[in-house]
Amino acid sequence: MQYVAVSALSHPGLLRERNEDSLVAGPWTLCATVTESPQTLVFPLGTPVAIAVADGLGGHPGGDLASALVARRIASVGPALTSEDAVRDALQAGNRAVYEAAGGDGGGAFATMGTTVAGIVVRSGSLLVFNVGDSRVFAASPDGLRQVSVDDSPPLEPGRRTTSIVTQCLGGSPAYRAVHPHVTAEPLSPGDRYLICTDGLTDPVPTDVLDEVMREHDDGRAAFELWKAAIEAGGPDNITLAVVRVSDE
Repeated sequence: MQYVAVSALSHPGLLRERNEDSLVAGPWTLCATVTESPQTLVFPLGTPVAIAVADGLGGHPGGDLASALVARRIASVGPALTSEDAVRDALQAGNRAVYEAAGGDGGGAFATMGTTVAGIVVRSGSLLVFNVGDSRVFAASPDGLRQVSVDDSPPLEPGRRTTSIVTQCLGGSPAYRAVHPHVTAEPLSPGDRYLICTDGLTDPVPTDVLDEVMREHDDGRAAFELWKAAIEAGGPDNITLAVVRVSDE
């Protein structure tokens, strides 16, 4: 039997007063809280296993509520995410749920609460990658890290490596906006590794550093060293990440 191992952590960073990120791995969720060290979970690969991060929009009240809502919904429907269409439907339903939770009429303190989301659904022999917003999914291989999610961000200005602007997210505006999730299928073999993370990791830490950490360390230590790199770079945002491995053991 194949297994899915997930080493994950979520931390507010050094500058934010609270953590507005959430994480889901199978039926397990970590919402708007703090882990001091990576938590490792192992799931038998029978029904689909969903692993995802959600980054509540900074500067908008209720970002922690939006990310938690989406993470818990993914946890509840994860075993049913058997196809690309099922994932798209789940993300579109999550978008509607965020608007409904915000009040649905463009008013109230949480009218613009929203969240990004990015993750994978591990199936036997294949994997579905999905995202809305700028949280990311990378495939890690001997050839290096390869981003397999699609950033919903405007083109970067010359000389800039990152941007805090997203062109779509779940919720995030007073009036309802539909989303068009990015969902793609990837082949899957034992030993494959993936990194799923919010921009609290990728904004301060260049991709070549992420690649070096993933090459040099096993899963739990890699998760810790990635968090450490973000902290040493100033920890400007909430940091949530999961290192995922598919194994026969």
